[in-house]
Amino acid sequence: MATARFPGKSVDVAAANWTAQSLDRPLCVNGTPWILYLLEECVDNVWEYCSVVIGLISMFCFLLSTFPQVYEAYRSGKVEEAISFGFLFFLFSGDLTSFAGCYLTSQLPIQVVTVVFYIFTDLILISQFLYYKIKNSSSRKNPMLKRLCFMWCGTATFALLALPKLIIDNSPTSDTQSPTTSKSVEISGYICGYLASVFYLCSRFPQLYKNFQRQSTEGTSYLLFSLAMMGNGSYGLSIIVVLPALKGSKQTFIIKHLAWLIGSLGVLILDFLVTVQFIMYRKNYSAKGNTLLSVPEVEPLLCEEEELSVL
Repeated sequence: MATARFPGKSVDVAAANWTAQSLDRPLCVNGTPWILYLLEECVDNVWEYCSVVIGLISMFCFLLSTFPQVYEAYRSGKVEEAISFGFLFFLFSGDLTSFAGCYLTSQLPIQVVTVVFYIFTDLILISQFLYYKIKNSSSRKNPMLKRLCFMWCGTATFALLALPKLIIDNSPTSDTQSPTTSKSVEISGYICGYLASVFYLCSRFPQLYKNFQRQSTEGTSYLLFSLAMMGNGSYGLSIIVVLPALKGSKQTFIIKHLAWLIGSLGVLILDFLVTVQFIMYRKNYSAKGNTLLSVPEVEPLLCEEEELSVL
């Protein structure tokens, strides 16, 4: 519920499932076992099944989206010239508010682990940005900087493994909350959802301006944005697909997911603009490469002409 990157699930449904299980009542007789085990959700028709599968594809795309940029930054070593820090800052802020919403509304373990992983990859990108900015701005190599970088990555990895378990064990449950408290917490989760959507939308504008300012997308991996487009598109589709099988009010369902729909589809449109920039500025990058390649080929020819003229 509290993340625009992964479809949410009402805490009331999860609580009802666990309550029924404690009373030894049959749960989800005609449902899909692996979905019930993984997501604690009873899926007994093809529309809901497609929605869950598409939602998992969306999550998988987002999990992979940052790794191409990490490799591109390592390969080129010029992260501060290619990536806007505003893009990284707003992306990190969006994931933090998503995490806050997940914690406040006691979301499923898979959602908590997923959003913690997003924060981890954001920190890796920010760490790369700062590392190469300091490295490229200094006139001499600093071995201490490399040691600090390795220590930071090790600490972040350990936190990634330990934090989800700690949060899940200490997260508040609906059984220990009064109806008034539960309602206020749910409202806080929705507020976090809208804030996360705003942060995700704001993240694209600094990068669009950065590309426009330097008239190039060199040093930026397009897979970062293409996988994000696939993730946001499949997320919106996972919500729309379930509408034909919805038993309750469709309008209420859309309103509950409106914050994350605005965030995902809005970012999808902005990523189309980034795609246009990649297409437009690719010619500038190709022309620059051709110019560099043509210089070594001209110099030997000039030398040969000079030698012939002397003879």
